[in-house]
Amino acid sequence: MSVTHEQRMQKKKSVIDEKIAAAQEERGVLLVNTGNGKGKSSAAFGVVARALGHGLKVAVVQFVKGRSDTGEEAFFRQQPNVHWHVGGEGFTWETQDKERDARAAQAAWEVACTYLSNPEIGLVVLDEMTYAFKYGWLDLEAVIAKLLSRPLMQHVIVTGRGAPEALREAADTVSEIGNEKHAFSAGVKAMPGLDW
Repeated sequence: MSVTHEQRMQKKKSVIDEKIAAAQEERGVLLVNTGNGKGKSSAAFGVVARALGHGLKVAVVQFVKGRSDTGEEAFFRQQPNVHWHVGGEGFTWETQDKERDARAAQAAWEVACTYLSNPEIGLVVLDEMTYAFKYGWLDLEAVIAKLLSRPLMQHVIVTGRGAPEALREAADTVSEIGNEKHAFSAGVKAMPGLDW
């Protein structure tokens, strides 16, 4: 006797309903978007739009990225509940100045800490922050301690390649975004509205 589609869906609904019923804790969540694929920051900015749609106040602190002409910044800066900070000096292969990059990351972290201490901010995005750990610009243990002591209902998203294991362990959700194929590898330059 074969199982019908309706029977499979009833069983699936029962399993999902049990999981929903068991998930009763309400608190802020720490997310990490990492991996070599494209879309880590874009995914975070999608959550920024979602948070704004629910009336949350949002802070975005960008590490590493030094340009201030991105489409997401142009759009979100127009929104009344968004605080946007470009804290980087540009990618490390562009600046080639380790001390300058370290100072920029530390200054960006100081800005981030003001938001991570403010319960009125519902979402904090720490864009491209993982590079600050890779290059030793920030102390990973101190950052994790601050992330874990943030206001109870505040959500945080950390983006960037090579998220360290300790950050992954501290996170509630980790998304590893892979790279199967990228237009840049085929010689297509970064395009406004898609890549920046």
